[in-house]
Amino acid sequence: MASQIRRVAVIGAGPSGLVAAKYLLAEKYFEQIDVFEQRSRVGGVWIHTNVEDKNRLEIPVPQTSPNVPLDEPIWHEKEGGRREASFVSPLYRGLETNIPKSLMEFSDQRLDDDIQLFPRSDQILNYLERYADDIRHLIRFEHQVQSVVLHDPSRSNWKVTVKNLQTGQTTSQVYDAVVAANGHYDVPYVPAIPGIEAWNQAYPGSIIHSKQYDSPKEFEGKKVIVVGNLASGIEIGLHLSTIVQQPLLSSSKGPSAFFPGGVPPGRTERGEIVEFLPPDSAHRAVRFADNTIEEGIDAILFCTGFLYSYPFLEPLDPPVVTDGSRTLNVYQQLFYNEHPTLVFPVLPQRIAPFPLVENQAAVFARVWSGRLALPSKEEMRAWEEAEVASRGSHKGFHVISYPLDANYLNYLYDWAEQATRRPGLENDGQGKKGTKWGPREKWTRAHFSEIKLSYFLLGEKRQSVRSLKDIGIDLEEKVKAEFGETVS
Repeated sequence: MASQIRRVAVIGAGPSGLVAAKYLLAEKYFEQIDVFEQRSRVGGVWIHTNVEDKNRLEIPVPQTSPNVPLDEPIWHEKEGGRREASFVSPLYRGLETNIPKSLMEFSDQRLDDDIQLFPRSDQILNYLERYADDIRHLIRFEHQVQSVVLHDPSRSNWKVTVKNLQTGQTTSQVYDAVVAANGHYDVPYVPAIPGIEAWNQAYPGSIIHSKQYDSPKEFEGKKVIVVGNLASGIEIGLHLSTIVQQPLLSSSKGPSAFFPGGVPPGRTERGEIVEFLPPDSAHRAVRFADNTIEEGIDAILFCTGFLYSYPFLEPLDPPVVTDGSRTLNVYQQLFYNEHPTLVFPVLPQRIAPFPLVENQAAVFARVWSGRLALPSKEEMRAWEEAEVASRGSHKGFHVISYPLDANYLNYLYDWAEQATRRPGLENDGQGKKGTKWGPREKWTRAHFSEIKLSYFLLGEKRQSVRSLKDIGIDLEEKVKAEFGETVS
């Protein structure tokens, strides 16, 4: 396989696409690396969409299918008669990362010391812009990948069709390998709860998904339910809790992995919504799993995540996506096991994505350049079957919370280290390295939800917090107590 791989297409110039390009380039092996980005700049989901564009977004209620058409660009007129393509991002105003900056850094570029402990989204976007400087020449902006089709199964190569959004011209080319770095925050999931469709028709605009959310202002004084208690549900709820009609109501199926201590401040937990009551017999009412009913609801905000979707990927056998709850037929959360010239970066959830995608890219770049070997297809399928038996065949397949994420990150690092050395590559022929977590990173990862809450409760003062020490955490002391080791 490796000897045939000389031309690689990367779909997307968000964090995972940029990383893929860097590690492929570092191999000094590939003749052609093309990065296709439908937006006009790098950054992907870290580009904030203005509220006017968000208000144009129509999401079906319910929304349970990953099979949606490609997004159409929203055009904005710029100076000099130039126009620019925009696409709606789930990023909202005031968003700060859920992960401390020490776990958000790429191995070869630090975040500035004067950036707050949990960086703002604009700070991350600026960071990504700088990170892209040395690979910008590989990126074709405002080029949308229309389709990726298996071209020659015996060679495992791919026909990629791309549309120039400015001119409307469509071109096709065969690539030896494809990185599907389009991200997983595009197709919202809104569950099919009994009565939800009729409720939405009766009260249009009252049911929205977090992708449509921009700021708490529009919910001021309203009676609101936030559905979901993972990252976005916790974060958005904290923003809403002081501005909505008290208390903010929270709906979820169980305890939050992002807030294990109980219900966050400023909200009341009501359990899972099991029914939207008929509008002709109740006033804007829902019923919860404990049979209690809440009436007079002004808005219900679904922070229920997204479906895995690859609208450009033609149906494959075996399939990559069915219901969108996970990506199928993948080895090590990365390689399409039938044709491992196709990879899907950052499938895992509840992880620190930046260092993870680096280590994934270090692996697939080395495999495709012939310096690492993959096991047989039978062994790759067996790996997936074992994972399904362990964690289930649906959403849980990609959930690798701590310490599994730390173990996986370091496994990838060690795997890349096994590659055959090649003269001329950095690190004495080993090639570009990623990140390996030690006690410092593991402790921070294990406790980042608690750290984030302490940080958030500082209010506006949090903007002056630069380190764990600023919120009273002695990292060396904590690491020594938990791991019996001193931070180097």
